[in-house]
Amino acid sequence: MVDLKVKLHNLEFKNPVTLASGTCGFAREIADFYDPGLLGGHFLKGTTLLNRDGNAYPRMAETPSGMLNAVGLQNKGIDYFIENIYPEIKEYDTQLIINVNGSTVEDYIALTEKVNDLDKIPAIELNISCPNVKEGGMAFGVSCVGAETVTREVRKAYDKTLIVKLSPNVTDVTEIAKAVEGQGADSVSLVNTFLGIAIDAETRKPNLSTVTGGLSGPAIKPIALRMVWQVANAVKIPVVGIGGIMNAADAIEFLLAGASVVQVGTAIFKNPNIPLDIVKGIEDYMQRHNIESVTDLIGGLQV
Repeated sequence: MVDLKVKLHNLEFKNPVTLASGTCGFAREIADFYDPGLLGGHFLKGTTLLNRDGNAYPRMAETPSGMLNAVGLQNKGIDYFIENIYPEIKEYDTQLIINVNGSTVEDYIALTEKVNDLDKIPAIELNISCPNVKEGGMAFGVSCVGAETVTREVRKAYDKTLIVKLSPNVTDVTEIAKAVEGQGADSVSLVNTFLGIAIDAETRKPNLSTVTGGLSGPAIKPIALRMVWQVANAVKIPVVGIGGIMNAADAIEFLLAGASVVQVGTAIFKNPNIPLDIVKGIEDYMQRHNIESVTDLIGGLQV
């Protein structure tokens, strides 16, 4: 038997495989396919203080080895989540982490204060990096000052595990990672999507209503892997790895690069069962290599 348990700050995950925010809804959607408790955790859909309708359609476009999205954080707001969704998911035997977003620092504070009172939500993923929202998001995540400001103020309002999600659309992601670590982040997750564009040559128009959107999927994996490795070597807090993970080998590469936990996102649009295959694949890999604990893989890249 191998031990798949990992810790992220003070959270214990039964295995290092989780679902990425924005791809699995609020975990109850994946329950139509399998028990959400089979995975280590679920990073719930991006949530805002108030209702947000999202961007106009079309807001998703397939690209070579990936996809662009510009959904725009469509959700019904935190109060709706608390009243209608939280009671349904709170007993899932897995770590439930809510992704929080704001257009202002005050929005972030008000939202996290509400989340802080939810006993079954042990952590938040502070999204300072979403590239398809015109306000907030990217503005906070692309500078050390902006990242420090929102992290510092949210840290004052929130006393559970604080994971800050970083944007890859910056000059040096390690500087942003060190900045939020210095303001009390317990972990960082990376990467969010890369800013991209798709054009229909026949109509001479963009494929997205917003023109640009966030690129995800296998196309971004080598860059995401490089950034995870850089950040894991630059900070002392644990790292959550995201970006083009489609199979167990991909996930293991992120663990070797220094990630303690990985998020699977675009892959579940292809097949929602892929995360379960990844858990089994990691277990098989460990057995073949006589590795007792998955923690022995973390940061194990030999350079």
